[in-house]
Amino acid sequence: MAARGDQGRRPILRGDYRPPAWLVDHVDLELELAAESTRVLAHLDVRRNPEALDREPLRLSGVELKTRRVLVDGQPLADRQRTMDGESMVIGGVPDVARITTEVEIHPERNTALEGLYAAGSSLLTQCEAEGFRKITWFPDRPDVMATFRVRLIADRARYPLLLSNGNQLESGELEDGRHYAVWEDPFPKPSYLFAVVAADLAVLEDHFTTRSGRQVALKVYSEPVNLHRLDHAMASLKRAMAWDEERWGLEYDLDVYHIIATHDFNMGAMENKSLNIFNARYVLADPDTATDADYEAVEAVIGHEYFHNWTGNRVTCRDWFQLTLKEGLTVFRDQEFTADLRSRAVKRIADVATLMARQFPEDAGPMAHSVRPERYIEINNFYTATVYEKGAEVVRMYQTLLGREGFRRGLDLYFERHDGQAVTCDDFLAAMADANDRDLTQFARWYAQVGTPRLEMTTDYDHERGHYILRFRQSLSAHPDNEQRGPLMVPVKIGFLGPDNQPLPVTRVGEDGEGAETRLLVLTNVDAEFRFDQLPPDALPSVLRDFSAPVRLDYDWSDEQLARLAGHDPDPFSRWQAMRRLAERVLTAAIEAGARLPDAVELLIAAWKAVLEDETLDPALAAELLSLPSEAELAQQRDPVDVDCIHESRKALLMRLSQVLEPVLRARYLACRDGAAWSDSPEAVGRRALSNLILNLMLDGQCEAADGLAVDHYESADNMTDRMGALKALVHGRVGAADRALRGFEDRYRDDPLVMDKWFAVQASVAGADAVRRIEALMAHPAFSLKNPNKVRALLGTFGLHNPTGFHAADGSGYALMGRVIRELDGINPQVAARLATVFNRWQAYGAERAGRMRGELEAIADKKGLSPDVEEIVKAALRAGTRKD
Repeated sequence: MAARGDQGRRPILRGDYRPPAWLVDHVDLELELAAESTRVLAHLDVRRNPEALDREPLRLSGVELKTRRVLVDGQPLADRQRTMDGESMVIGGVPDVARITTEVEIHPERNTALEGLYAAGSSLLTQCEAEGFRKITWFPDRPDVMATFRVRLIADRARYPLLLSNGNQLESGELEDGRHYAVWEDPFPKPSYLFAVVAADLAVLEDHFTTRSGRQVALKVYSEPVNLHRLDHAMASLKRAMAWDEERWGLEYDLDVYHIIATHDFNMGAMENKSLNIFNARYVLADPDTATDADYEAVEAVIGHEYFHNWTGNRVTCRDWFQLTLKEGLTVFRDQEFTADLRSRAVKRIADVATLMARQFPEDAGPMAHSVRPERYIEINNFYTATVYEKGAEVVRMYQTLLGREGFRRGLDLYFERHDGQAVTCDDFLAAMADANDRDLTQFARWYAQVGTPRLEMTTDYDHERGHYILRFRQSLSAHPDNEQRGPLMVPVKIGFLGPDNQPLPVTRVGEDGEGAETRLLVLTNVDAEFRFDQLPPDALPSVLRDFSAPVRLDYDWSDEQLARLAGHDPDPFSRWQAMRRLAERVLTAAIEAGARLPDAVELLIAAWKAVLEDETLDPALAAELLSLPSEAELAQQRDPVDVDCIHESRKALLMRLSQVLEPVLRARYLACRDGAAWSDSPEAVGRRALSNLILNLMLDGQCEAADGLAVDHYESADNMTDRMGALKALVHGRVGAADRALRGFEDRYRDDPLVMDKWFAVQASVAGADAVRRIEALMAHPAFSLKNPNKVRALLGTFGLHNPTGFHAADGSGYALMGRVIRELDGINPQVAARLATVFNRWQAYGAERAGRMRGELEAIADKKGLSPDVEEIVKAALRAGTRKD
């Protein structure tokens, strides 16, 4: 029996890719399902790949399989014909076309890693991406081996009345001894990572969708019976996604049924298995009493994301795991556009970029920095990252920026025309975009290979003799071995200018006739670039990187006054937000360097905030984004060494100053948002709730007079989870006397709802202070917490490690010791979740000698754990190596 820990831990290199020596045309599977023991009988129709470079023996992957028999064309395999090589069974002497039969036994209830076939409560579920199928049966488990599947499921009817797999159901019936069966067939070839099985006793919400060609598709969303009333939003989101994909991209669903399954035991957000999506319940269940507005949007986005994978990931999939961004970056871009088209495009763009800067930029600067298309990995599960997903989406967005919306659509149409039913590469996608638009995108391919966040340095000048306004750019890449001799990138930069009256100016390049548009696209292709403009005054104020047209760091020396002007008047919402964020960062940086004393520039920030609060024409949701300060974690990422306590005190001082000076206008805007109307999911109502809850927390942070009473009333009068959680956070973080009573009441009301209890854990895990570690340890002993549940780990320990700097970085090292202990224990339960948790130590060397020494000690203790998983080992050793290089 091959075990996961038996495999070698040498890096797998993209350059070593070879076509599979064998292909699988069809798979017949029979699974006799039970939590204690499941029998899997597999028949694989294999043939030699004529495109293979070598005549290799058949190699099948398998992990933790108790093998009962192996046959070739119905004949038992002699021992001498097979050998074990790590996770592979190597079979010699197989005819060029053959049927391979294997029978194995697996144990779902022992599978705490939640990959392969595992027990989740009373259900049996699968998770096969990236390499989970090898924990179900022997198979050449790689994405470029695509087969059709016919699956027969057998189980006890009383225990598992619902039996689902991919595709369309062909038959079902009764068997002896209270068992029943169902046969499913997926006519579309797919890689094994898209295989799925569900055996459960669940309730269902049913509906249908009529495609543009007139086909009826049955839609079924499943959950526990108690949650049936919380499925309406998921169903509506699915129907909107199907309609949007037809309207925006001309893509129609291709099977007779579409299933969504909600489970509380899931390592990720959701999985796009063909026609049988399995979801973390937090991205399915929603009603006003239990889900916030952010939850509603997340459900809609993730439902859309997994549905959009039907074409960008399933019909056309990735050739190898190095190409993961081919499906994930593209599909993230598609779900971002889906939300933007349905909601506020400006607010969505700002939120997406804020997420990129908070999650992906630190990844670019950390020990696991990698390109959008990685060159190497040890454990593929560690590369489901913000770089592959969010930065990958930005790379896709740049195609649309460069080619235009219609040009991008032409490229996507050609991509599907060429590659439907194939496993392909990022180069194939680029080629389709280039060919469909007759553009040379050779240089653009460097975006897939460069590591780190590129920098753009900009300077301005004015040629008085010719009357030319001049922008000069210099681009540079991070110092990383993979960037050596990489060459300059193709960088799209959207720009505009404000005049002395803060009005937008037309932008006309030298040599152009007529008046140019107010926003122009510049395309940088050299290390140094110069652009000249006519008819601009010498004091024109540049607005650069509008709409965040490229995922770069822009360096330009705007004055504080200029940033305040852009924050107040830039017509591009993203640039306005970015200017406000830069101004706040300037104030906070100066305060940190001055021991938490605020600089004079705080007055400009106060004035900018006041203008936002008094602008009744401004979308409240956009106002809430403009008034959001950088977090302590974001400020720490910009500093080395990191003074945790000074960052905390500086941000606290700024919040206090802003809220106290602006208390009258804050209160007025808060009351204007609290219109007393019943809950609604309209964009206007969502925006009002976003702004009122932000203001409430600001007033509590600033210890504004009577803010405690407002928060208590806000909590007690709430008719929805957004307001209830907003007030609870304000009470708990403001350490208001009523906080404990509110926490007890919240727990009493929702103790039986796992998803809502996750919010209860998270709000307490993020409270700063010397007692944070003691609080976390007490919450870990709570009956609703379990290390075996990924959502609970993320809510409590993930929040503590990532969003509670003063608690995690407690001077006595207690936060580090707690996290190290948890990671070591969790590694034996669920290595994927443990590896994600281990990333909290990534920048250990930046926290001063004493803290760095304690963190390094925990990393070394984790690395020394006997039987450490490859998932955690790769993360920990990369962090230690990075620190050694710096030393």
